[in-house]
Amino acid sequence: MVNGSRDETTDEREWETPPISFVNGANVTAADGDALREMDWPACWECAADLLDWNRPFDAVLDDDGVTRWFPGGRLNASYNCLDRHVRDGRGDEAAVTWEGKLGESRTYTYRQLLDEVNSFAAALRDLGVGEDDVVTLYMPMVPELPIAMLACARIGAPHSVVFAGFSADALATRLTGADSEYLITCDGYYRRGTALYLKGKADNACLSVGQEVEQIVVNRLADGDSVGDHHSYEKLVRDHAGAEVAPVERGSDDLLFLIYTSGTTGKPTLVGHTTGGYLAHVTWTSRAVFDLDPEDTHWCSADVGWITGHSYAVYGPLACGATTILYEGTPDHPEKNRLWEVIERNEVDVFYTAPTSVRSFMKWGSKYPAQHDLSSLRLLGTVGEPIDETAWHWYREHVGGGECPIVDTWWQTETGGVVLSTLPGADRMRPGAVGRELPGIEAAVVDEMGKRVAIGESGRLVLTQPWPGMARSLCTETDWGARRTGTVDGEWQYDTGDNAIRDADGYFHLLGRADDVLNVSGRRLSTAEIESAIVGADGVSEAAVVGGTDTVTGSKVHAFVSPESNVAGDEALRKRVRSAVESAIGPIAVPETVTFTPSLPKTRSGKVVRRYLKAITNGEDLGDTSALRNPEVVGELESLLDE
Repeated sequence: MVNGSRDETTDEREWETPPISFVNGANVTAADGDALREMDWPACWECAADLLDWNRPFDAVLDDDGVTRWFPGGRLNASYNCLDRHVRDGRGDEAAVTWEGKLGESRTYTYRQLLDEVNSFAAALRDLGVGEDDVVTLYMPMVPELPIAMLACARIGAPHSVVFAGFSADALATRLTGADSEYLITCDGYYRRGTALYLKGKADNACLSVGQEVEQIVVNRLADGDSVGDHHSYEKLVRDHAGAEVAPVERGSDDLLFLIYTSGTTGKPTLVGHTTGGYLAHVTWTSRAVFDLDPEDTHWCSADVGWITGHSYAVYGPLACGATTILYEGTPDHPEKNRLWEVIERNEVDVFYTAPTSVRSFMKWGSKYPAQHDLSSLRLLGTVGEPIDETAWHWYREHVGGGECPIVDTWWQTETGGVVLSTLPGADRMRPGAVGRELPGIEAAVVDEMGKRVAIGESGRLVLTQPWPGMARSLCTETDWGARRTGTVDGEWQYDTGDNAIRDADGYFHLLGRADDVLNVSGRRLSTAEIESAIVGADGVSEAAVVGGTDTVTGSKVHAFVSPESNVAGDEALRKRVRSAVESAIGPIAVPETVTFTPSLPKTRSGKVVRRYLKAITNGEDLGDTSALRNPEVVGELESLLDE
């Protein structure tokens, strides 16, 4: 358990409010939020299911008798809900997906065009033998064919398993075997910072090592001659099945929609499955309520579709709402550091959703880059992946949101399927540094090691205390749900999220990071997130990551990796400011013994800092596979720095 507390009193200066123009037009107002919170649980979730088209109505909202079933008896199809119904309602000529390529190319699919290609590819998959409940693995970069393949699989009732294109052949083989998948859709290669990276070779090696026959379908991306080889060409399959119409397969609400692995940035990845009805209802409702999405909106979730964030808020949520979703294949700083702002300006993006680590990178590069572009189309900003500190929060709102945009600081996991903690932007005030309350229909608590609720302002483990529609399939069984319990208090269920948090007197949660991101220094347990937040508050610091170094006397020593702002020297003066900021905010016990300055931190494609590499570097341990990093070169640079 993390030591620490937060004053129970509130300070009006901490609150930020959305502009009245936003509040007046929001999908969920304060009155709506209050009404939903006052409704009986789980009946309040019927409003989410009502956003979908059902082939057969569900018999109840929830059946929780031993096995948790959301919307039991209901039958529907995810592909139909994301495509057909919008075309049916006369919106076929409106943009569904806009793709921005790494080499500057762009492509837009209307809902009708997207439906046509999904139908063609679904017909091709059927002809290749893919049937209902066959798992299809997708090993692809951020190209339009990725969501097309996902929706084609959903159309014929075949669960998909998306594997991040940056993973190695061994990682792909593990995921093919874990999903028992005999079908693989990949591409010959893709571009990274203008350099061609060949993917098909890794896919071939993975298939050789799994010990089973794997049918490959190849998307021609680099088009370098005979890249398909003996496999099927995606382009030819689609061309040969042009004009096909595939009736959407009715799926039970608790039938599997997809499999996905947790990111594995802090340990061994875990296979997670999500169901069709509960998951789709959850992400559709949160897209409308948290991101305030309407059909006329353009939404950009910057996460790679290989992660759950991309599944939920780059594909299924926005398309189920009938909005336009942006897919971006490139990196934020290539060819220039204003690339993201170019994309927002050109596409008149309404909602932008990214990681706090990305925001801190934007800060480091400087406000001159967003200032070069017209970002006035933005009306809502969001963050995901880890806590956002107050400094980054205010910079994001001021320099990207024009000082007006509400910010939704969201918390959720691969296991939750969609957002569970956040403010509702049209209903709630914002508190920089706090994620907000539970969404209506969600119950959360902060507990001690015995599962007992702690006092307001005290730190502990964040748990969810009742089921929610987007919950992972494994959590729907009494055995697995119970296995994740920290205990029961007054008969209360508790799903242990693995994160530490504090709840303040206003009901807002302050996330402190993963429970395993805790340092034991001289018998005191310190949250790395709290230390990092204090460091980022120091003048001249852009971002920071803290890990524990082995110390035979104190247990752990605090090692801080600090990235200075542009034009700020990583010198002794900055090192003193860092240590002073930590001592002032937390106390001498948390002051870093070592401060290493670095131009960047090792990050995943979605912008999440991978601290296990920093810990390995600090303690001289084997780094393992770094192929999934967006910037693997920084690991070698840091090793060299510490060897000097």
